[in-house]
Amino acid sequence: MQDRPAYLRRYTLRIDGFVSLQAPLSGGEALTKPLRFQGDRLMLNYSTSAAGSVRVEIRDAGGQALPGVALEDCAELYGDSLEQAVLWKSGTSLGALAGKPVRLRLELRDADLFSLRFAPR
Repeated sequence: MQDRPAYLRRYTLRIDGFVSLQAPLSGGEALTKPLRFQGDRLMLNYSTSAAGSVRVEIRDAGGQALPGVALEDCAELYGDSLEQAVLWKSGTSLGALAGKPVRLRLELRDADLFSLRFAPR
């Protein structure tokens, strides 16, 4: 019997990472359908390159950016996180918007967004 080399391969799958919303360095955007949520923080599972980022804007059901949670108010998220709260200049609390129809505008640059969820504080 001939000696055959043996190979051991290990694969890992990121939590909630089977599929992602992905954008190149030049950037990309996505706009959700109107949704209602419970909770008061928006949590993201994302990964960016060193030059990439993720930002989120919250709009009313008609598509107008809401004051305090517009794209320019959102702190850029970069790096790699399974659960990171989105931070706007007004903070992270979205409790006043809970139960109301809103749309999320997601801006990505060289990034993958694997999942999002609204969570209680």
